Amino acid sequence: MSDIVPRTDSAAVAAADVRTDLQRFEAVVLEQLRRAQLPHDGIFVEVAERHVLLGNVSPVLEGLDPAVLGRSSYISKMIAAASVGLFDAALNYLWDELVNELRRRVTGFDLHYFFDVAAGGSDLRKHLKGEDDLSRVDDANLLRAAREIGLLTAVGFQRLDHIRYMRNHASAAHPNQVELTGLDLAQWLQVCIRQVITTPPDHVAAETGRLLGNLKKALLDEDAVRDAALFFGGLGERANTLARGFVGLYLDPQRTPTIADNVRRLWPRLWEHVSEDTRGGFGVQYARLRASADSGPAEAARELLDLVGGTSYLPPELRAAELDAALDNLMAIHHGWNNFYLEGAPAATVERLVGERGDVPAQLEQKYVRTVVELYLGNGYGVAFSAEDIYQRLVERFTVRMARRALRAFTHEGISSLLTTTSARRQWSRLLDVLEPKVVASRDRELVAALRDFAGTPDQLRLDSRVARLAEAPAPPRS
Repeated sequence: MSDIVPRTDSAAVAAADVRTDLQRFEAVVLEQLRRAQLPHDGIFVEVAERHVLLGNVSPVLEGLDPAVLGRSSYISKMIAAASVGLFDAALNYLWDELVNELRRRVTGFDLHYFFDVAAGGSDLRKHLKGEDDLSRVDDANLLRAAREIGLLTAVGFQRLDHIRYMRNHASAAHPNQVELTGLDLAQWLQVCIRQVITTPPDHVAAETGRLLGNLKKALLDEDAVRDAALFFGGLGERANTLARGFVGLYLDPQRTPTIADNVRRLWPRLWEHVSEDTRGGFGVQYARLRASADSGPAEAARELLDLVGGTSYLPPELRAAELDAALDNLMAIHHGWNNFYLEGAPAATVERLVGERGDVPAQLEQKYVRTVVELYLGNGYGVAFSAEDIYQRLVERFTVRMARRALRAFTHEGISSLLTTTSARRQWSRLLDVLEPKVVASRDRELVAALRDFAGTPDQLRLDSRVARLAEAPAPPRS
C-alpha cells in the first residue's frame, strides 16, 4: 500500500478548486446547523483530510473492470460521505461494499459449501439455504469461512479483519471518539479492492470448486476417485474444511443418490487426511443431532462415521454436545452488539458444564482452549466485564495439556489478528503469567521464554522462525 500518498500536485483534479468547493459547502451546512441551534463543532473532518482521500481515489480505482465500478454504489456513497467530512459514515459504506463483494464471491463459488463451513455443526445451518440467507452469517464468520475455503489469503484475512474491527469501533455504526484520516480510508479501500474484488481464489479453492461441482453431476469413475485422492493428499489443514463440506452434502435432506454415492466413495480417502480434532468434532456433531431428535441427519452422520470405523470419536455422553453448543452460543454473543453486558450468562453456562476440575471432553479440547483464549484476550476493545472473572477462572483451571495448546494460540490467524490491538496484547501478557506454572515439558518452557523475549509485537510471533519451530511440538497423548 505504499503507492497511496497524499496528492498535492496540480494534476490532482484542480486541487485548489476542489478545496475551495469543499470549504464553501462546509460553510453552508455549518450555517444551517447554527440557525437550527444544533451542535456544529467537530461535526466534519478537516478539509485537508478530505482532499487527501479525494486525491487518492482515482489511482486506487484505476484498472477496475467497468462492470465492477458500475455496481459499486457503496463506494460512491463512501466517497460522497467522505467529501462532506463524515469519515465515520464513509467507513460504514466501505464495509458495506466489502461485504457485498465478498458475498458475491461466495455465491459464485459454492454457496452450500460456504454455509457448511460457516455454520459448522451448529443449528444455524438449518436456516442457511439460499443467497438471501447470507445476511444470517455475521461479518466475523463471513471472513473466517471465506478464508478457510480459500477465497481470501492469510494476509487478506488479517487486513480485512482489521477493517472490520475499525468499522465496529470507529465508524458511524455506534457512537465513538476515534479520528480517521483520508489515508486510512484510501488504504482500506485499496485493501478491499486487492483482497476481495481483484484477487482470484487460490489453486486449492479452484480445484475444490471443480470437485464439488463434478460430484453433484454424475457418478465419479475410478480415475476421478483416484485423482481426488491425490488432491486430498496435498490439502494440509484444508482437508478439514473440505471434510465439513462433504458432511454437509451428505446430511442435506435434499441430496440426490448420486451425491450420496460420490461422498461415500470419497469419504474414506479424505478421512485419512482429517485431523484428530476435526474427527472428534464430527462425533460431537452426531451427538448434537441425536439429542435434538433430528433422526434423518443423525443417521446420515453415523453412516459416515461407521464407514471409516470412526465410532471411537463418538462422545461417551451428551455433555460434550451441550458444551459444544454452549461455546458456539457464547462466541456468537461475543461477536455481537452489547457483548460486554451479555456475555456473563452464557459464560456461566460454559463454566457449569466444565466444572470445578476444568474437565473437557477430548473431542472439544482444542475448540474449548481456543475459544477461552479468545474470550480472555477480549475483542480488541477490552474484555467483557460481565464475564471477565469467569474467563480468569477457566484459564486457571487449564490442565497441563490445555496450557500447551493455549501457549500456541498465537499460531491461529484469528488470534494473531486480535493481537494487533493494544488491549489484547495486555491480556496476552497476563495469560502467559497464568500459563507458565502449568508448563512442564522442556520444549514448552523454551517456548515460554521465547514468547517473553520476543522483541516484536505478539501478532508477529507466528512469523518468527524460532518461535514457530518451538510451537510445532505435538501435544502429548491424553491419558
